[in-house]
Amino acid sequence: MKSAAEPSAEGRNFFQDVHEVVRLIPPGRVSTYGAIAHYLGARHGARMVGYALIAAAPALGLDKVPAQRVVNRNGLLTGRHHFSTPTAMQEALEAEGVKVEDDQVVEFKRLFWDPAQELE
Repeated sequence: MKSAAEPSAEGRNFFQDVHEVVRLIPPGRVSTYGAIAHYLGARHGARMVGYALIAAAPALGLDKVPAQRVVNRNGLLTGRHHFSTPTAMQEALEAEGVKVEDDQVVEFKRLFWDPAQELE
């Protein structure tokens, strides 16, 4: 598959592909940086997925990307520092019905949305 810097056939880049996948995560579900990277063919690209989500910040004028739905492989809200306030990520998840305790998604395995399974 394509590398992180290589445009796809439609002229899109990896960041745009990440944004598209994240928009498909249903409210009340969560995915991981690694699962998204793996789905996009960047098996070791979890960090690049994180960079793509940082780049999707509303201040940059990009379409809304529900970045709160992406957590680390253990269900931890590791991206919370990139939101407008330290609790904004948790608040956004809880507004969708996702319970969070000590910066971790409760029932993470049940709520996990794997694009490789859901989109194939």
